[in-house]
Amino acid sequence: MKIERNIIKDLLEWKNSPRRKPLLLKGVRQCGKTWILRHFGSTCFTNTVEFNFDKDSTLASFFEGPFDVKRIITQLSAYCGQRILPQKTLIIFDEIQTCPIALNSLKYFCEDAPEYVIAAAGSLIGLSLAAKGKSGFPVGKVDIKEMTPCSFDEYLHAVDSSLHEYIKTIPLEPLADAFCQKLSNYLREYLTVGGMPAVITAFLETHDYNIAEQELDSILQAYEADFSKHIDAKDIPKLFMLWKAIPAQFAKENRRFIYGEVREGARAKDLEDALRWLINASMVQKVNAVETPVAPLTAVIDPKCFKLYPSDVGILRKLAKLPPAVIAESMDIFSDFKGKLAENLVLEQFYALGISPVCYWYNEKGKAEVDLLIQDDNKIIPVEVKSGLSLKAKSLKTYREKYNPEISIRTSMNNLRFDDGLLNIPLYLLGELPRLLKLAKQSR
Repeated sequence: MKIERNIIKDLLEWKNSPRRKPLLLKGVRQCGKTWILRHFGSTCFTNTVEFNFDKDSTLASFFEGPFDVKRIITQLSAYCGQRILPQKTLIIFDEIQTCPIALNSLKYFCEDAPEYVIAAAGSLIGLSLAAKGKSGFPVGKVDIKEMTPCSFDEYLHAVDSSLHEYIKTIPLEPLADAFCQKLSNYLREYLTVGGMPAVITAFLETHDYNIAEQELDSILQAYEADFSKHIDAKDIPKLFMLWKAIPAQFAKENRRFIYGEVREGARAKDLEDALRWLINASMVQKVNAVETPVAPLTAVIDPKCFKLYPSDVGILRKLAKLPPAVIAESMDIFSDFKGKLAENLVLEQFYALGISPVCYWYNEKGKAEVDLLIQDDNKIIPVEVKSGLSLKAKSLKTYREKYNPEISIRTSMNNLRFDDGLLNIPLYLLGELPRLLKLAKQSR
């Protein structure tokens, strides 16, 4: 089953840009990078050629010796048995991070042969980006885009395109109850299976959560296999401990990630390399705390105070050992796991929308905490995530009284409305946040 991905619009803009450079498409393993590039090639180019450096180590030989773009293109064309045409052929370099000289070659394609359209992908490209100062990384010579797992907006388009089209036009007023019920049911499905395309496809083709669970198991096994393949043996146990500890940290309602709860007596210096690896591999998102919420958020974060969220809500459910039935058959889909599934969901949707940075606010003295902060131009918007129908939000009230933001957001399972600067947006409408936020500002 084909799932339309919103990133295709970004890829089209990249293709048509007069200043186009070779593309690096990064993102967590199994989020659909290779599929989207193949789809992009089949719909927007005369032909597509694909080279996977992980599966075929002999490809590296084409990039050895004095660098000559024409020679490399001629050899690659002969090797794959297809003509490689300037502007008309999409060249896919998959898992390019496994071949450093091919990665470095993108610099010369940018400088000497910009007419060739090259899109490189890899599940661990983020690690190469992190090491760019010492790895021959083509700094400034590539366009970088990040792909996320499927958002709920993309899931809804796949399961009910008519309803998806309808919510693109709704005004800033409550939806009919029938639509709310339907959207809530779809959200329950999404929270159960998560956003990985293979898992979604397995579920939509079979409507069997057990089949989807098998796909999710395979993805987790692939993640953990990467631990053993790509890091020093001495660091593997630390990486496993850190990865497995994320759900337990959520369950304890910590205001920050505590290293000592990963391993007794552990400190930041003991685990920071493992943490950096998980972040660079896009397996987790790090959300830093802010005590004084001013723009730009990146300038006021507390680097020592942060929370970790897996890149996919289905992965979080699996790590937390919550059976599918806990969500799929529950009347209150967020009653378990202290609402952290809801926070993870919101964070994912923000990143899918390109909203960054995302932080959270805390007041240690007042024991108050607002789940997330986002930046809109030079304005900071607090976001309170409620895990159900309850709208009690003491921390958000404290924040609003102290900082008087123009607009605040509360997202829950309640209906859409805007009142006194507070935008109440259902979790299943977060894909419409930019448009609804614009309507809210216009109505002020």
